[in-house]
Amino acid sequence: MILPSDDSGPRADIVLPCLDEAAALPGVLARVPRGWRAIVVDNGSTDGSADVARALGATVVHEPRRGFGSACHAGLLASEAEFVCFCDCDGSLDPALLTGFVRRVAGGECDLLLGRRRPRERGAWPLHARAGNAALSRMLRRRTGLRLRDLGPLRAGRRADLLALGLTDRRSGYPLQMVVRAADAGLRVAETDVPYLTRTGKSKVTGTWLGTWHAVRDMRAVLAEPPVPAGVPR
Repeated sequence: MILPSDDSGPRADIVLPCLDEAAALPGVLARVPRGWRAIVVDNGSTDGSADVARALGATVVHEPRRGFGSACHAGLLASEAEFVCFCDCDGSLDPALLTGFVRRVAGGECDLLLGRRRPRERGAWPLHARAGNAALSRMLRRRTGLRLRDLGPLRAGRRADLLALGLTDRRSGYPLQMVVRAADAGLRVAETDVPYLTRTGKSKVTGTWLGTWHAVRDMRAVLAEPPVPAGVPR
């Protein structure tokens, strides 16, 4: 269960996109910083994920439109805190690390902070997924000038800034579109190393060549988009 906080640091809402993650949810929600709101966005689970999340004290949002971006954006729209974080719901990343992310954003160090995944277990990040990520990072550098080494899903920013980006991708390109549009809007984007563990359950994207190919395809489409001014309608 998520307990009251005794931490005086800045609070945040954490968006947790979820598709059949009942086995991972107890461990993930146990690591949510105390006093923060966990928003579990159920994207059509059939394993009772929503019931598990609700029983553990999370706010549950149902997003019937399939797609990682659909789930993430539904969570962003449901958020209310000044700072919003994103984290995968599969146990591969530690949401407790986001307290440091939010402090750095709140302290003015950057506007959007990403976690650079550093595998701690063999098989945590398959070679084909790493290769696709490296290729996209190079394309991102050419498109925006950002010298990021990962497009990791663990991230934090201000809610107002993120909403102003007018994000439209509702598939695997959503995390990249957030970074591209943040750069176009003049937001300061940075990254920091985070441990990356073997996920609980079966991967929907990086665990297969086909899933990785679909993700890279979606992200290439994002990189081909012309710059969009911040503040466009959602």
